[in-house]
Amino acid sequence: MGHRRAILADAVARLAGIGRLCAVSPLYETAPVGPVDQDRFYNAVAVVETDLDPGTLVACLLAIEQQLGRLRELHQGPRTIDLDLILHGDSVVHSALVSVPHPRYRERRFVLEPLVAVWPEARDPDGTRVSDLLARVAGQDVRMIEDPEWNAYQIDERRLR
Repeated sequence: MGHRRAILADAVARLAGIGRLCAVSPLYETAPVGPVDQDRFYNAVAVVETDLDPGTLVACLLAIEQQLGRLRELHQGPRTIDLDLILHGDSVVHSALVSVPHPRYRERRFVLEPLVAVWPEARDPDGTRVSDLLARVAGQDVRMIEDPEWNAYQIDERRLR
């Protein structure tokens, strides 16, 4: 909800406050997931190098969502922002508050495509190349947005290895 690109840019700027911002993907527009009728979403991936443990990092992401006006009124309903922790190095954590890797990221092209765009060598903690997961979700509706203002914002010269 709201001005999607501006909210995402604000979120990325806030992410830079919790670690070293290494890369930001292009923007992608996708159909919403779930049963609620709503507008299409903008998605992007930011890669941040941080010393924070997964639990503390998730708490920071939730705080950023709240600062940007996120209200949790309807599960999978319209929202201003949704920040998820996808990978945290080779960490595997499953608790009441944190699941890393994100339990459904392997099934979502709107996560995999921008992740591979900025971190082509990314690996799942089980060793699987994230880029190899893309073929399984190739039929999902994902469209890269040509947005010169956003693209100028990217940090693509510092791709991860």
